[in-house]
Amino acid sequence: MQIEQLSKTIHQKKILTDVSLTIEPGKVTGLVGRNGAGKTTLLRLLVGILQPTAGDVKLDGKSIYQHPELKQDIVFVPDSTEALKGYRVNEIEKLYGDIYPRFDRVLFYELIDKFSLPHNGRIGAFSKGMKALFALILAFSTKAAYILLDEPTDGLDVIVKKRILQFIIEAVADFHVAVVISSHRLDELEFLADSIIMLKDGVVTEHYSLESLKESYKKVQVVFPEGLPASVKECSVLLQQTGKVYILLLEGDLASQTAAIRATEPLYYEELPLALEDLFVAKLGGDDFVG
Repeated sequence: MQIEQLSKTIHQKKILTDVSLTIEPGKVTGLVGRNGAGKTTLLRLLVGILQPTAGDVKLDGKSIYQHPELKQDIVFVPDSTEALKGYRVNEIEKLYGDIYPRFDRVLFYELIDKFSLPHNGRIGAFSKGMKALFALILAFSTKAAYILLDEPTDGLDVIVKKRILQFIIEAVADFHVAVVISSHRLDELEFLADSIIMLKDGVVTEHYSLESLKESYKKVQVVFPEGLPASVKECSVLLQQTGKVYILLLEGDLASQTAAIRATEPLYYEELPLALEDLFVAKLGGDDFVG
C-alpha cells in the first residue's frame, strides 16, 4: 500500500498534511500520537471511508478511490463494535461473505470455536472482550491483505488483551497480511510492531523500525549534585528528574554524546533499557498525552 501526500481538511481545519508512507505485507505497523493527532482519520482514509482533500492511497499502483473494488483487500476495525450489536453471528457471517469475495467461512467458524464464542448468539449480548475478539475474527476471515485496527485492546482485561495480541501475531504470520494498529498502549505496540509511525498535529514526524531503535537512541540515568551541566542539556532530552537524578534520552551520534556526558564527571552514570514510551515522551511533548 502506497500512501502519497495524503491530506485531509475538515471544517476548514487541517487534520492531516502530506502523509506519505508504504505499508508492507506480513508486518505490523504501529500508529502513535497524542489525542487529536489524526490517527483515526488516517485509518478511515486508508480504507476509503473518508475522501482525501489531496493525495492518494494506492494498491499495486491503483487508487482505491478511483477503483473501489480494491477496497475488498482492506478491512477497518473501529474502536467500537456497536454497529453490529443488533445482529447474530450467522447474520454477520453471511453479510461479510457477500461483501468480501474471499471470505473464508471455514476459517471463521474455526476461530469462533477456538475462542469459545457462540455460533448463533446476538452480538449485543457479548461482553466487551468477546466483541473485540469477534471483530478481529471477522476481519481476518475476509482474507483481506490489509487490516486496520483502531485501539483493539482499549478497555479490555489483561487476559483478553493477551489473547488478542497473540491472535494478531499468529494471524500476521499465518496469512502474511499487513496490520496497522492505532493505539495508546505503547507497551503493546512495542511487543507487536515491526515499525512505528509517529503523528504530531497531522504530520508524520517519525517512521522507524523498532529494530533500529538501539542504534539510534540511548537512555541513561545520571546524578549531578550541582544540577545538569549546560553541555549535557545541549546533547540530550530530559525525560525525568527526581532531585539530583536525571534520566536522559540521547539521539544521533551516541558515542560522542556518551563521551560528552562522561567528560562532565557525573556522580553516577547508568544505561537503562529503552522503551517506546520514552520516545513518545521525548518526541510528542510529554507523558501527559499517553492514554
